Amino acid sequence: MDEKDFKKALDYARELSKKRKFDQSVELILNFKGIDFKKADNRIDIDVKLPHATGKQGNAKVLVFAKDKLFASDVKGTVAKVIMDTEIPNLKKKDVDALIKEYNIFLAEGPAILSVGKYIGQQLAPKGRMPKPVQNTVQSVEQALKTVSTFTKITNKKGKFMPVAHVMIGKENSKEEELLANILAVYNPLIEALPNKEGNIKSVILKFSMGKPIKVGENYDSIKAKVKEETK
Repeated sequence: MDEKDFKKALDYARELSKKRKFDQSVELILNFKGIDFKKADNRIDIDVKLPHATGKQGNAKVLVFAKDKLFASDVKGTVAKVIMDTEIPNLKKKDVDALIKEYNIFLAEGPAILSVGKYIGQQLAPKGRMPKPVQNTVQSVEQALKTVSTFTKITNKKGKFMPVAHVMIGKENSKEEELLANILAVYNPLIEALPNKEGNIKSVILKFSMGKPIKVGENYDSIKAKVKEETK
């Protein structure tokens, strides 16, 4: 599959999507075949830096681990919660589970990362919540928040290791060239990571969050003609 295939599917998905009162997410769904995901080595877990923001940042709830008290005080107006490194050893398993559920972006002042890794890293890492390091300034945190929506993870490690990966690649109001660039930034490294490359791809679906799923590579003119014929 190449950019032309994705463009046709994206255009068709947009054509079939009803206008909503909100900007829908644009989602890429990848279905796999010929891979035994019961084997840990076969499970998909790839970090990707997208060329364009997805718009996910607007829903960010940010937690910062800090060591410097002045930094902790300064950043409280920028993030949802601050946890001092002296508090980390006292966090119980249930406390960490609650943090994972409540916050979707984790940052840490450099010195605090050591405590995070030592005491709660085993819980955070499997959930993709190991914090990204920041300097102890508000500006550093704000900069991290600007770029956080350009990072995404391609994984099937959620749930029961189903043969599918689901990735948000942008919003309905994103420019088409930005959506296409994000799609390729996800698709190409994924293909390289699969043992049989595109031979392990059963299907690729593009859809708006409330729209009809569109299979990439289908003959859309034929489908439209068939729908038109059926509605006569």
